[in-house]
Amino acid sequence: MNQQRTRIKICGITREQDLHAAVDAGADALGFVFYPKSPRYVTPERFAELGRLVPPYVSATALFVNATLGEVRAVLDAAPVALLQFHGDETPDECATIAAVVKRPFVRAFRVKPDTAHAELLECELAYRAASPWFSSLLLDAHVDVYGGAGKVFDWSLIPKELAPRVVLSGGLSVQNATDATVRVRPYAVDISSGVEEAKGIKDARKIAAFVAAVRAADAITHSETHHDHQGSTGSSPGRSS
Repeated sequence: MNQQRTRIKICGITREQDLHAAVDAGADALGFVFYPKSPRYVTPERFAELGRLVPPYVSATALFVNATLGEVRAVLDAAPVALLQFHGDETPDECATIAAVVKRPFVRAFRVKPDTAHAELLECELAYRAASPWFSSLLLDAHVDVYGGAGKVFDWSLIPKELAPRVVLSGGLSVQNATDATVRVRPYAVDISSGVEEAKGIKDARKIAAFVAAVRAADAITHSETHHDHQGSTGSSPGRSS
């Protein structure tokens, strides 16, 4: 049985050494923040320097908050971008329009409240999927009164089981909770920023490596459980102790 490997994105890259640390640790994607009010903000000019260091088969993701088409284009003109990430008040149609013009898939952030219902998340995904063939997935983060995430954990049980394999899990992830979060939710991908920092916008290479290892440990647990379940369903001897 094929077991999906959880994809890992390290977001808020501002320095060359942090980019290299994330790549060396095995990150699948790197996130660059183009929201001027963020402490992790990089200008298109700075992204032109960083973006050229992203190696083949590692994806660059551009995070925007209520950006104009012109602002998005300026970033894409600076360096290659594989994925857009919208974190503001963008509607399905607004995301669809920008994505169609620049021809890039996009992820839409959804800030989960304590009373968010399963149906609300499913309906949100459906609305974005219906609006655009460029829609990739929802990124689930904790609801706070600021844009771009605040490193807070939300109640993972609020994620519908049928939606979990398609989402990007974010919000308060750390080296300490990454294995548990990945095993419990089984998301398509995990996204971390402040949880691998020594200061805002300054990554810690050891934390990045430990985070990646923690997610991979979760994948090993999930694979083991899936393999065990599969063996059980194909007629293993009854009453046999493990």
